[in-house]
Amino acid sequence: MADHEESHLIDPKSGFCKSNSTFYSKQKSLPLPQNRSLDVTTFISSQAHRGATAFIDAVTGNHLSFSDLWRSVDHVADGLCDLGVRRGDVVLILSPNSVFFPVVCLSVMSIGAIITTANPLNTAGEIAKQFGDSSPVLTFTTSQLVPKLADSVAKTTAGGGISVVILDTEHAEETRVGYTPRGVRIVGVLAEMMEAEQPNGKRRVRDRVNQDDTAMLLYSSGTTGPSKGVMSSHGNLIASVARFIAEPLEQDQIFICPIPLFHTFGLLNFCMVTVAMGSTVVLLPKFELHGMLMAVEKYRATTLFLVPPIVVAMINGADSIRTRYDLRSLRLVRCGGAPLSKEVTEGFLEHYPTVEIHQGYALTESNGAGAATENSEESRRYGTVGPLSPGLEARIMDPNSCRVLGVNQTGELLLRGPSIAKDNNDTIVVKGYFKNEEATRAVFGSEGWLRTGDLCYIDDDGFVFIVDRLKELIKYKGFQVPPAELEALLLTHPDILDAGVIPFPDREAGQIPMACVVRKPGTGSNLSDKQVMDFIAKQVSPYKKIRKVVFINSIPRTPSGKILRKDLIKFAASKL
Repeated sequence: MADHEESHLIDPKSGFCKSNSTFYSKQKSLPLPQNRSLDVTTFISSQAHRGATAFIDAVTGNHLSFSDLWRSVDHVADGLCDLGVRRGDVVLILSPNSVFFPVVCLSVMSIGAIITTANPLNTAGEIAKQFGDSSPVLTFTTSQLVPKLADSVAKTTAGGGISVVILDTEHAEETRVGYTPRGVRIVGVLAEMMEAEQPNGKRRVRDRVNQDDTAMLLYSSGTTGPSKGVMSSHGNLIASVARFIAEPLEQDQIFICPIPLFHTFGLLNFCMVTVAMGSTVVLLPKFELHGMLMAVEKYRATTLFLVPPIVVAMINGADSIRTRYDLRSLRLVRCGGAPLSKEVTEGFLEHYPTVEIHQGYALTESNGAGAATENSEESRRYGTVGPLSPGLEARIMDPNSCRVLGVNQTGELLLRGPSIAKDNNDTIVVKGYFKNEEATRAVFGSEGWLRTGDLCYIDDDGFVFIVDRLKELIKYKGFQVPPAELEALLLTHPDILDAGVIPFPDREAGQIPMACVVRKPGTGSNLSDKQVMDFIAKQVSPYKKIRKVVFINSIPRTPSGKILRKDLIKFAASKL
């Protein structure tokens, strides 16, 4: 935060300080614990609340109360110690969403071990790559995923095999302790660990955990390049959780979680923040629109966490959705992963007028900190992702000259705060990328400023506006064309279901904007490339025109909703 000498120079409206060209959050400061010997699990469990039910499985209806959750966390933590897991060891969880996911994560972090997660849809080769990078000593997975895990073992140098704890008891053979399918050693079953008591009821003595210790190792989405392991300390995560509990939400909120828990968006919000607040979370094993809406109706859910493609799906199917489902309990949709356009926001509010839609912006590297709209007035400031998160500082930097810019000037967004870096006796300390010092120096720098790679500006009222990914700008005859702007316009076409815009090489122009379009079933099946190009040409400057169109069955996206442009570029190259 700004020191005393600088505080009087900060514009109270924008939060901008002219003396150091830094934007400061105008929201309430974070009440962070001073005890350095504190793990994030203990911090979460110490929060007072009146919540009773922590998690509900939307498919089976199984409930996990808060008392059962914390008892299970203690038992599993002791079980991890019995299996030889120690402070600093990496533990992998490879699983779809389930009530067991938060139990494992909180248990691992409570003993000072490091949790890492993988997408269960990843190929054996992709899982093997993460194994080779992070070297987990133990893996939690489902019986259904054991064969894929075995295939990944064959692609690694793990000569001694991989130790596994099974998360379910669906198949007796796979869950039998000692069963070893092709190098996968089954060493335990989570259900048994959750119930196991230590002899004489005594807790195991555990290593002391410090806020500076690494708690989490999540891999970035890799939308523009190779995925990197992002390290987060206990202090980083405590700061992220504290940001939410500083202003407690309503006690009667019931959340639906259709987004994957292996991603930072799901993991932070639904394995940590909602637990600290005492809220109930209904978990969907995977996203399916019908299942999500059925869960809203059945459990009288108040809040949905979504990514933009799901918001678009709710708009496109609004008439049938309102006829088939009782959504009267729903009060709020929180959306993250990618910016929502004005058109999509207005379209949602038109079809669901009693539901507020709030946007948020964050990165894996920022551990949930960034910006967010928090009320209906802010959410109607179209195009913004909200004001800066509490305790956060920001700068806008010209990506060419590296000159720091001011209010309403567009450049790369830089962020700094306790969820990103720690101020240790005037020395900024960041965890950065796992086994990648070069990338850590390039992205975080010596002063802890996280280079987000996002082209942004901050307006006179301190609201952040995302223009596009810096690396994804299309360079047409020297002009910069933001794909996100064109994608937002394409989604307003009545015959377009989804779209992505990529650069296509051109001898004269350097690059031209090319649209990959998913036609809407039925009426949109006859949509032509000329109709798409004409539709955009009427709404943009000449240099922003779409100049090539290819039709595609689906737009490849990350679990958080970001378009995988490198995959789109490969597809386009194969078709033209």
